[in-house]
Amino acid sequence: MKQVLSFLPESFQKVILEMPEEEKKNLEEIRCRTGRPLELIVSGAIRTAPDGEMPVFQPEQAREMLQKIGKYSLYALEEELRRGFITVQGGHRIGLAGHVITENGHVLRLRDVTFFNIRLAKQKIGAALPLVPYLYWSGHWKSSLIVGAPQTGKTTLLRDLARMISEGISERYIAAQKTGIVDERSEIAGCVAGIPQNRLGDRTDVLDACPKAEGMMMMIRSMSPDVLIVDEIGRKNDTEALFEAMNAGVTVMATAHGSTLEQLSGRPSLRPLIDSKLFERYIILSRLKRTGKSGCRFTVYDKLGRSIVSAEERWE
Repeated sequence: MKQVLSFLPESFQKVILEMPEEEKKNLEEIRCRTGRPLELIVSGAIRTAPDGEMPVFQPEQAREMLQKIGKYSLYALEEELRRGFITVQGGHRIGLAGHVITENGHVLRLRDVTFFNIRLAKQKIGAALPLVPYLYWSGHWKSSLIVGAPQTGKTTLLRDLARMISEGISERYIAAQKTGIVDERSEIAGCVAGIPQNRLGDRTDVLDACPKAEGMMMMIRSMSPDVLIVDEIGRKNDTEALFEAMNAGVTVMATAHGSTLEQLSGRPSLRPLIDSKLFERYIILSRLKRTGKSGCRFTVYDKLGRSIVSAEERWE
């Protein structure tokens, strides 16, 4: 949190520092939009100021904030300004928006960044433990797809699965295995200068900021993982790479946007994966509706779409 606060205007820092400890603990997003009030997301809900007013983000504050994030060298942020996000120390991810410069229909970079979305990284050790009885069987991990809408906990669960697979679970007699992470959006490992900021275990290798389809093949050829971890699949070339990886005998743990298996089947790029029944498990997530709690409700399905279990997981 200290690292993130250093980027913000003093008036914004003051609002956050004066929040009750329980709210600070459950702070998920800090949104700064030029010309608009500071927005804080706590446990999925917008937090209002006690006096009813939030400080307004000014254009000069946006310019200064970007300079601080880039350590006063925007040249060093060239790739991040093209991708639209920056991962900073601690694994926190800062989304960027503003005026886009394009060439031949391709994004070159962002210019005049005027919108920032700071998503606070809070690794939940043990979050995926309730899933283990359904994802590990007869000495191996089952290829699984975690499905949910934004902010339902997909990446949180995937990250913790990566950690458990890499570390092993001694109390359940599950041995550690080689784990490869293709982290296109730098959210799973939260790498800074190639070094993961999150705890991922001793047997994990990471390809950071690498396109998923190409990265999966690179990881298999170079690091021979037992289990491959990828986030947010959805494009046709992702599906083709997954077919190659899984038919090569590699277990895959992945996430995808969606709310139901039926909705997932309606996406042309993903339908072949479902029809082929390569994924042995599907975990459908929804967010807890009660405020003040973080976590998710999950339902596990087998490869035929039959429900195995439905439960609620709360994260402290």
